[in-house]
This record gives sequence, C-alpha cells and structure tokens, in this order.
Amino acid sequence: MHRRRLLQASAAAAWATPVRAAAAPRTLRVAFHIAETGFDPPQVSDESSGRVNAHIFEAPLSYDHLARPARLVPLTAAALPEISADFRRFVFTTRPGIFFSDDPVFAGRPRELVAADYVCSLKRYYDPKIHTEHLYQFETAKILGLSELRRRVIQARTPFPYDAEVEGLRVLDRYRFEVRLADPAPRFAYLFATTNFAGALAREVVEAYAHDLMAHPVGTGPFMLQQWRRGSRIVLVRNPRFREQIYSAEPPVDDADAQAVATAMRGRRLPLLDRVEIDIIEEDQPRWLAFLGGQHDVISPLPPEFASLAVPGGRLAPYLEHRGVQLHRTLTAATALTFINCEDRLIGGYAPEKVALRRAVALAYDSALDIRLVLQDQALPAQQMIPPHCYGHDPALRSEMGEASLARANALLDTYGYADRNRDGYRERPDGTPLTLRLAHTPDQRARRKSELWNKRMRAAGLRIEFEVAPFGELIRRDLAGQLMMWSYIWSAGNPDGDFYLGLAYGPNADQSNDARFRLPAFDRLYERQRVLPDGPERLRLMHDAQRLMLAWVPYLVHNHPYANDLMHAHVHGHRRHPFVNDWWRYAGVDIVPGPG
Repeated sequence: MHRRRLLQASAAAAWATPVRAAAAPRTLRVAFHIAETGFDPPQVSDESSGRVNAHIFEAPLSYDHLARPARLVPLTAAALPEISADFRRFVFTTRPGIFFSDDPVFAGRPRELVAADYVCSLKRYYDPKIHTEHLYQFETAKILGLSELRRRVIQARTPFPYDAEVEGLRVLDRYRFEVRLADPAPRFAYLFATTNFAGALAREVVEAYAHDLMAHPVGTGPFMLQQWRRGSRIVLVRNPRFREQIYSAEPPVDDADAQAVATAMRGRRLPLLDRVEIDIIEEDQPRWLAFLGGQHDVISPLPPEFASLAVPGGRLAPYLEHRGVQLHRTLTAATALTFINCEDRLIGGYAPEKVALRRAVALAYDSALDIRLVLQDQALPAQQMIPPHCYGHDPALRSEMGEASLARANALLDTYGYADRNRDGYRERPDGTPLTLRLAHTPDQRARRKSELWNKRMRAAGLRIEFEVAPFGELIRRDLAGQLMMWSYIWSAGNPDGDFYLGLAYGPNADQSNDARFRLPAFDRLYERQRVLPDGPERLRLMHDAQRLMLAWVPYLVHNHPYANDLMHAHVHGHRRHPFVNDWWRYAGVDIVPGPG
C-alpha cells in the first residue's frame, strides 16, 4: 500500500506541471523499453528496430488500419498481387511515382522505387554474408532456384551474385516482378505485408554503406532517420519525398471507437506528424513517470506493474480520465514463451528422461502466478503456441501449460531418476552427475521479478537454476549461436495465420526462428502438409495435431497472451495499435498544446 501511495503522489506532482507546448513541427514523443539493434530489415528481429523500420521502409502490401479481421491492402503495390490458381505464382506490380528519401548516394537525383529493388532486397536474405533470422520464411516457401544458388555460393565461397537470373524471382518489367514457388503456398502474400521480410532497399545504398548499413536506412516510407544515439535516442523526421497518401480505412460497424477514428481521419494526407522522438528507457518506473510528467505523449504499452494504478479492472483510472488521457486496450496476437534448447546436453534430446525433465519444468513454473504477481493480470493464460487473432488458435484446447502442479512435477522427476543423492537440496541427473538449469534474461526490473519466481518454483521442485543476464541484442547473438539453454521472451505475430508459431518447431528452421532447435520428423511432416493446404477443416486438424506434439515434447513453455494498454495524452489522435503491423505513427497526429502564458 505504501508503494501505491508513493506512485500516486509522484503522479500528482507530475500533473501539476503543464505539458510543454508542442514545437512548431508536430512532434510525437515516445519511449522504447528495449534498445534497438539497427535498421536493416534482414538483420534485425527485435521489436524496437522493427517498429522504426516499419516507418522508413515499405513492403508492397500492408493491412487496412482499422479493419478487423485484418485485411490486406496495397501499400507500394498498385493492387493486390496476381495469384495463380495453384498458389505457386505471384506477380506484384509496383505503383509508379514512389521515390526513396534523398541520400548522397543518389547524387541529388530523385530515385524511383522499381521492381528490381524488391527483387534485390529479397535476394539479400539468401546472401550468406548477411546474418538473418528470416531466411526460413522464404526457404520454407521454396522459391525456385534461390536456395540452390545460396548453396553454390557457400560451397564456392564466392560473393553472392545478385545479377544472376533465377527461375523463382524475376523482374518482368520496370514495375512488375514475379515469384514462383515449388509448392503451393496459399498464404505466401502475407510475407509481402511485413517490412522485416519485404521492405525495399535501393541496391546502390546497400553497396555504398555495406560497412555499416544498420546505421544508414534509406527507404520510401513516411519518415527518415535524422539522429541515432545507439541505445539512447532515435529521431525520425518526415520524408520530403513521401508520396501523397490519403487516409482510408474500413472499421467494423460495431466498433464505435474505430468508427470515430475513421471519421476524424478520412481524407487526410499522411503522415500527420513532422517528427518522432524516441527515448530508450529500459526501466518501467522512469518510463511511466516520463509519461505522467508530459515528457512523452504516448506510453505503449503501459508497464504491467502500473496497471492497478492506471487501468484497474481494465478501465482507465478516473484521475487519468479527468486529465484527458486516452486508453486503447487490446489482447495482442502474441505469445510469451520460454524456449528450451533441445541440443543442450542436460535438458535437450528426445529420450524419455529428457522429455520428462522438460515437462517437469513446465509443470513446476506457475504462469498464472506470473500473470498475477508480475504482469498484474494484464495477460491471458496460454494453453498453446498460436495466439488469439491467428488462424489455427484453438479456444477449446486445455493443456499442461495452463495449470501448474508441483506435485506432478516432483512425481515425474522421481519416476525418471532425478534424485537428490548428495542431500544438498537439489536433484542430480539419473546418472548422478550435477544438474543446473540456466535461464537467460535482460537486465530490467520485470525480468528480475520473473527470475525470482523462476528460482522459487524450481527450488520447490528440487531443481537448481542459474541466470544469465545480458542486453537483448547480446542474447540474440548467443541464441543464434546455440549458446543459451533457456530464454523467455514474447513472439508477436506478423500476420493473421498461425503457421509462424508452428514454424518455431520446424526442424529446418533450427538455426533461425526455431530457437529450441527442435527436430522431430513426425512434427515436420504435419507442418509441411498443413502449409500447402488452403484454409479449411483439414488444415485446422493438422495444425491442432502439430500443436499437441509441441505440447507433448515441450521444446517451448507457453505462458500467456499479453494485453497491451496504450495510453495517450489528450492532444494525440489516430494512434491505434494494429495486431500485425508496426507503422502506427504513419496515422498518428498531435494537436498544438498551448503553453503557459
């Protein structure tokens, strides 16, 4: 109770200071809770970098800002792609008159976006010199000829030949390009609505800044990078070359808030902002107080530890409502999980005792307690990998992941020979050798609180656990190298289909998105069969069967599906989270706030 009073007093003091007047440029001020890693789409997978990239680079497609369920719309494309009846050929037509932001590389001349830019940008994912987690998205789709070209380059140890013709990815003319696949892929077009997979870069920019491309993003989007102090501050400004884009959206008829946004925004030219200032503030309390004090216009999302103060019972607190603060609350298309490295010598593998150990860890950890104590009830318990809003989510499924049981965890460990032989309070492996779990986490307060719960629950099962603490970017690098035993994080969906979450356990993805490095032929066969089918009962059955295999073999522990509470001051409008794309600032605006006197 004392802590609650202290925070409310701080809030009152902050509100006593008027929000500063907006500068002449219409500026949105926000904060990220995780530091960015850089701004080259193939090389990044963190949320912060991805959100910035979504405002600098553009894919051919996007989603209607307000339509629910999500609906694909053209972005730089003139129309939705032409798709063959067998879902193996896709033709994209880029709209003429779209230009990259100015850069010295272009020698003062406007540089138009053309089909060859998308072809070259897609080929970059196959370049062995580029370390990317996203290659599997295209290799799984089996674009004809590109994987074979990559293998030849690796074997010959030669530079990637970007000018080489391949059957599966060709420029048809200045504005059209074609993609051909070996197998049917009914949902392949979704990849072209995601900046991290299909954002266009100009080849001359890539070559000119090859030494540090992450710091030189040049795209066709509404904003461009003006300033970057790594891990501290990012400033975006309006792209003067940005084309005329007029707001249009089709919200659900029964969503009054979305209807109001559509009415207020209809016909306006985008973007509405001139500038976005982003501070990196990893600790939750300073970020919250900066919002209350008016230093930031938006807090997105609200740190869970302040939910009882700001959104008790899921509704905006009266003291915030009185000040004109707005709340947009959504259940995200995301899953909080912990991967377990199936190549790790202690906990990995497919022998019964190894699977039993992973199941025991899942049973011992209490995700419901995590939601209540750490997340302040700002999440739904997860029973499966595929989150709500995604095709393949089974709302009727109930699993071990949704119900902790120390009794069952201990019984399982006893049965498979994990015993405390030296009476030090911790179990050893069945062969008597030491057993220590290692869980990685970032150095922030919420992660520390979760680690305390992990330690308590594992000790109750007689399992010793140690923690590896490092910044997010460092953990990504160690993860890709297979050096982590366990790591907890959130995977957010990039499109409305659950295939991505099943792909996290697909064997060929084991050095990319499959952080668990899980390889099970029976699972792989199910995954491959569902992938080529159109949506319908047969595909759903296969997806559900695949999910049950993941739950049985436990390469991942699924914890929850988070709520996102986005708070905005009264002078902010149009800022509305989309479940699958991150270019929210394209649509956001700020009113000029009169200063004192």
